[in-house]
Amino acid sequence: MAKKTQRRKRSNKAAAKHIHLGAPELFINRELSWLEFNDRVLREGLSDDLPLLERLKFLSIVSSNLDEFFMIRVDGLRQQVQAGKEVRDVSGLTAAEQLERISERVHKMVDEQTAGIHAVLRKLPEHGIHVLEMADLSEEQETFLESYFHDEVSTLLTPLGVDRLEPFPLLPSGGLNLALRLSGPQGQEAEEKIAIVPVPRVLPRFVVIPAERGLCLVRLEDVVAEHVHVLFRGYEVKASAVFRITRDADVAIDDDDVSDLLHVVEETVHERGRRGVVRLEISSHVSTELKQWLVAWCEVDERDVYEIDGMLDATALMDIAFRPGFEELKVPEWPPQTPRDLLDDEDLWQTLQAKDVLLFHPYESFDPVVRLLELAAQDPDVLAIKQTLYRTSSDSPIIRALARAADNGKEVTVLVELKARFDEARNVNWARNLEDAGCHVIYGIAGLKTHAKLLLVIRRESHGIRRYVHVATGNYNDRTAKLYSDIGLMTCEHDFASDASAFFNLLTGYSQEVGWSKFTISPTGLRQRFLELIEREIGLSTPDQPGLIMAKTNSLQDKGICQALYRASRAGVRVMLNVRGICCLRPGLKGVSDHIEVVSIVDRFLEHARIFYFGNGGHEEVYMSSADWMERNIDRRLEIMFPVLESDLRQRLIGILETLFADNVKAWRLQPNGQYKRAKRSGAPVRAQEQFYREAFELAHAPGQAPMQFRPMTRPEE
Repeated sequence: MAKKTQRRKRSNKAAAKHIHLGAPELFINRELSWLEFNDRVLREGLSDDLPLLERLKFLSIVSSNLDEFFMIRVDGLRQQVQAGKEVRDVSGLTAAEQLERISERVHKMVDEQTAGIHAVLRKLPEHGIHVLEMADLSEEQETFLESYFHDEVSTLLTPLGVDRLEPFPLLPSGGLNLALRLSGPQGQEAEEKIAIVPVPRVLPRFVVIPAERGLCLVRLEDVVAEHVHVLFRGYEVKASAVFRITRDADVAIDDDDVSDLLHVVEETVHERGRRGVVRLEISSHVSTELKQWLVAWCEVDERDVYEIDGMLDATALMDIAFRPGFEELKVPEWPPQTPRDLLDDEDLWQTLQAKDVLLFHPYESFDPVVRLLELAAQDPDVLAIKQTLYRTSSDSPIIRALARAADNGKEVTVLVELKARFDEARNVNWARNLEDAGCHVIYGIAGLKTHAKLLLVIRRESHGIRRYVHVATGNYNDRTAKLYSDIGLMTCEHDFASDASAFFNLLTGYSQEVGWSKFTISPTGLRQRFLELIEREIGLSTPDQPGLIMAKTNSLQDKGICQALYRASRAGVRVMLNVRGICCLRPGLKGVSDHIEVVSIVDRFLEHARIFYFGNGGHEEVYMSSADWMERNIDRRLEIMFPVLESDLRQRLIGILETLFADNVKAWRLQPNGQYKRAKRSGAPVRAQEQFYREAFELAHAPGQAPMQFRPMTRPEE
């Protein structure tokens, strides 16, 4: 019996060795993988371990994530189905099959989210927060809302009679609306009519109403529904329902031959409001007549309809989650700390001349990046500033510093990526403002998105010209730098500076690509470099000293990278992947990915940094990048990957990776079937983000103390 079992195992292993690494069963569908990520976000919202308002935050994020998913991903699949295309994706699914599975998964997710919201709202009154239904109001509160409706709301409402307006006005994506079924004037024979009333977006979603104690809130759409009859004198409201539509927003910008890209981008943003409907959300218990009319009017399939027994557009829950006060219902604040490499900083220029500086946000403050720009804007010895901007905040100190630098006579060149999805309108405004301030502005590169994060400051010093570089994994956005986990590097190392100058020459002129010293650039060299590093690890791996690849990335979708990692696993290389979102690779498949593990961490900060480690036969190399392991990043975007040269910074990044893999509190592990399970908690609890913040805090408050090391034993012993 034992011999038969051994023969079967050898047979299975031999069969696995002959599996083609492009076989569909080796890959997870991209869309379903992304939905699994959103499910992990949902689990945080459903967790009894979190304070109530923190749970509301995650439940809100579930909705904003789904909004973007439907706006960007779904319509392309629908178009394939309508065109009769039977093309299968890398996992072997047709577009029709993907749509069916998406609908099934999202309906279940929305039901769980709705139940989770109800559960939290039921507990909030114990802590002084009441979200009331209209039936729960006192007479005094009803009187207050009646006055509020007439004084604040009614003049903003625009009732739309469906049969009177031709063509019917376009309803914007994402807004709340009331659909009404009306019976004709009393005493007259008249057929029933349909009317729509958009809920004003300019008013707060939650109305604060008088209460003897605590905070009492009522949803704005409930107030409108309660009093909407006054808009239709002589008609009777027979039925009503709140609904919301989501339109396709994935409008391609063809910039290969565009004379006025600003105008084209503005037209593209405007066109989004006219795109087709990809999702219809309706309040539950809607009448059959209203539902049928809405489905026909929106031209959606039944699978695209989501009846919700609760709040539509739960993104508004953020209004409650971040309301001042109620600190006992929130997680403790983790204010960003002074970066460990700048604890003794007195002069930023001198500090950077002496050493490279690593910035680990949001545990460490983003302020040094802003300070570098502000110093450069005022310093008479600074001659020029060059920067890429992909996304930045609405009131950006980065923009102000660049404008001030131009006003002070510096040569300021800024690439503003106008094609940054959903930030197009903001970036158009920033581009114009920077031009008005005297900056040289480039509106991106034809045919590519510039996703690289790079800043170059050119300064005249006593020994000649010196160039200072900041290159990072995250955007120049002071607000998201407090919410996203990213890493940046400041340096004036000669080769980094030369590559930064060459990169900007590539952006602004007709320069051919140069031979890079430190940078690797996509779309021309990044794929090849990643594959070379993986193949090198395979070549150096032995049974006694197996190779090791550790990677932290937001997404892993690229088929070629997945296949290279499969080859590495087959060669005995240990592959440790920390992938926040999409992961199309299946770990743990016998004979294919036995040595691959995939961990995903969902915690209070959005994991956003990209770090790549290669054991290299004991000569460890660590890289950071703006690029994920996605086909779009590697082949259709301008991205930068760069090595970390200083050994202490390299070891710090290795420690960050190891801490992430040691997490047994907020980590999820990907199973071969594409589902995720909570990491098994054995030994002392390790929560990576908490560990990172504790280290930053203790170092910032104990200057001169040796950095605390946290190096779990996750690598094979040598």
